[in-house]
Amino acid sequence: MNRYSIFGTALHRLAILCYVVFALFPLFWLLKVSVTPNDLLYSEGVRMWPSRMSFEHFRFVLAHSAFPVFFRNSMIVAGATAVIVTLLASLSGYALSRFTFRGKYWLVALMLLTQMFPLVMLVAPIFKMLSPLGLTNSLTGLVVVYTAFNIPFATFLMQSFFDGIPKELEEAAKIDGATQF
Repeated sequence: MNRYSIFGTALHRLAILCYVVFALFPLFWLLKVSVTPNDLLYSEGVRMWPSRMSFEHFRFVLAHSAFPVFFRNSMIVAGATAVIVTLLASLSGYALSRFTFRGKYWLVALMLLTQMFPLVMLVAPIFKMLSPLGLTNSLTGLVVVYTAFNIPFATFLMQSFFDGIPKELEEAAKIDGATQF
């Protein structure tokens, strides 16, 4: 290694270190503030770590608030949405990748068009559709809305994934006895 490449490597690593510190500092500060007792929050000034730690904030959030319920609801909605979107998008992505049919171009264009609308613009029509069905203020309604908005993008991802798999691989699998699915 010559002198310039050693300097370049050191400079590159220093830049990465600065970026990592810059990216992780808010998380560190969040942790620091969360373990700082209430009486020290404003009296101690700006310090890198509090003189004493307390987990009273965590205890309060977990025992005296509805946070565990909110967290459980978020996990249910996220999990259900992820499973449904993955299943539907993989099926539709495979169909768009492997089959040719009339209207395929227009279907893909329509899916792309749906991605151009901001979610805020569609709140009123979604509310009007979900209200008569009794899906407002319910986890099922959230799963339906999140699924509807994530399927087009996930379908594009899955179509690109299936486009990357050679068709010869599928043909070889069919020769070995595999079915279409």
